[in-house]
Amino acid sequence: MSTTSRRRTRSPRGSGELLAEEIIDAATELLLDEQDSSAVSIRAVATRVGVTPPSIYLHFADKEELLDAVCARYFEQLDDRMAQACAGVDDPMERALQQGLAYVRFAVSTPVLYRQAFSRTTVDTRTKVDMVLAASAFVRFTDTVTELADDGLFDPDEIADVVLELWAAAHGVASLMIAKPVLDWGDEEQRATTLLRAACLGRVVMRTVDCADPDAVRRLVDRLGTD
Repeated sequence: MSTTSRRRTRSPRGSGELLAEEIIDAATELLLDEQDSSAVSIRAVATRVGVTPPSIYLHFADKEELLDAVCARYFEQLDDRMAQACAGVDDPMERALQQGLAYVRFAVSTPVLYRQAFSRTTVDTRTKVDMVLAASAFVRFTDTVTELADDGLFDPDEIADVVLELWAAAHGVASLMIAKPVLDWGDEEQRATTLLRAACLGRVVMRTVDCADPDAVRRLVDRLGTD
């Protein structure tokens, strides 16, 4: 187990927030190095930062609170990636696809953090991780699907359902790629693209078929693309 210590000079007054960030950095590094949350002990983190364990407790009540902070930052980074992926993309359907792909790429590139982040959710209470996730990926998907509803592709009362379906598609393929990398995924990017397109297309086609408008189906297929 890697417990490399950094020599650290005494921090100036008012630098507690900076130290908290260093602690989160060190915990993240340990998690990535060891690929297991059991490696993230208060003592190991303190050693890596170059402080004593009591200094850690000034900022985090225990290991679980520290891991919550690591995962909350992870979802903030995911939000940044999703924002970058759809910057300048005017068409909301294409934006939904790019957001979903950014989600999958980020998850697959950081599997241990992704698994840990989603293991933090509890049944009865909302953790800090839940709140950050709800304010990041969920909000981005919701804003995009709302635009699609404004364009007439969905009814306004379908927005919440479509957001969950799009998110479930992105989360599902990312989780399976992480859990079962030996499966014949082929081109992972293309596989994820196909699944995310299907998630968007399926809901709209069902609605369009209900409206008995085959021309609208063809227009939708042209808009989504088939390559």
